[in-house]
Amino acid sequence: MPLTDTSIRTIRPSDKVQKFSDGGGLYLHVSPAGGKLWRMAYRFEGKQKTLSFGAYPAVGLKEARSRREEAKRMLANGLDPGSEKRRLKVQAALEEREKSLTFEVVAREWYAKKTGNLSDGYRKQILSRLERHLFPYIGAKPIARLEPADIVLAVRHTEERGAVEMAHRLLQLTGQICRYARLLGYAKYDVAAGLSEALPPPPKAQHRATILDPAGIGNLLRAIDAYQGDISTLYALKIMPYVFLRSQELRGAAWDEVNFDTAEWIIPAGRMKMKKPHIVPLSRQVVELFRALKEFSGGGTLIFPSPFSATRCISNMALLNALRRMGYDKEEMTIHGFRGMASTLLNERGYRFDVVEAQLAHGEKNAIRAAYNHAQYLPERKQMMQEWADYLEQLKAVHTRQILS
Repeated sequence: MPLTDTSIRTIRPSDKVQKFSDGGGLYLHVSPAGGKLWRMAYRFEGKQKTLSFGAYPAVGLKEARSRREEAKRMLANGLDPGSEKRRLKVQAALEEREKSLTFEVVAREWYAKKTGNLSDGYRKQILSRLERHLFPYIGAKPIARLEPADIVLAVRHTEERGAVEMAHRLLQLTGQICRYARLLGYAKYDVAAGLSEALPPPPKAQHRATILDPAGIGNLLRAIDAYQGDISTLYALKIMPYVFLRSQELRGAAWDEVNFDTAEWIIPAGRMKMKKPHIVPLSRQVVELFRALKEFSGGGTLIFPSPFSATRCISNMALLNALRRMGYDKEEMTIHGFRGMASTLLNERGYRFDVVEAQLAHGEKNAIRAAYNHAQYLPERKQMMQEWADYLEQLKAVHTRQILS
């Protein structure tokens, strides 16, 4: 006899499991503890199976019968309702996971895992680009459902402001995140691939101005020697041509980084762009400049302290302004130009490319090779740095003779 809500409510537990049939395989399973569970007995491919529909009264009699009929329809269509139930449960979980893995969630995960070896300034720049230019437009979209058109529309907000180069950089950044998502199984495809064709071509790279003419370099070195400004700025500009470091790496120098006995300047990883310690072999000329400067700033921590605060180093603007006061405009020479000058001329003079790159502290993608280069190239770098310093002295001396003659 089919069950009724009244009959179900009157069922009391006993010391054994009780089963009350409703027909069509549906029955109410009553445990000794009093739990009432809807179940359905059925056969599929010759095997006896059981399907659970939930507990009474959360699942009422009418709902249980509806689920029984749905299971019977599946059986009529050659489907196992138990397997279908498990499949739907897995599918629902995957869909929920997919919804939770938005572009912003995956991008922040990528950022945390993949940018740790970059400088703090560069990491902040990347995060700012994500938060300002990408998250407002595609941040809430599940990355598995992201379409190429979504990305193009997002970066076009930047392109339409005239920042075409930045739009291309945003595409590159999005591509890194999408490839990361594909490798981890968050998405099936890298939907950012090939999207640069949707934007106008980026403007041609403009190299920072530098001086490569030997006579011009001699003029510059003499102009620096004649500069009559702040002592820290003067010596920073005197030393920079010999060591061709990045501005922030030079300006933030501390006295405990310099070893006069070994003639080496070891810059800790925290101050390097690539977050790796960097050795700068010191030529005789640079050692002399450091010893002279020690008379002025040796009592403090910083080698190039600001004239306004002993606990802060000089600024990049101080170096740049000094160059401008010497008569060098932005089209002729920049602070970064000292690196370009050394890189170009050292390669032209026949020094091995890998040795020059190692001294410039350019990133080496192969970690094993990077460690090998560090150990293998140091003797060559020491020789190169001394010969480079002697070459600069020759250029300055030639210019001096020309002025006196």
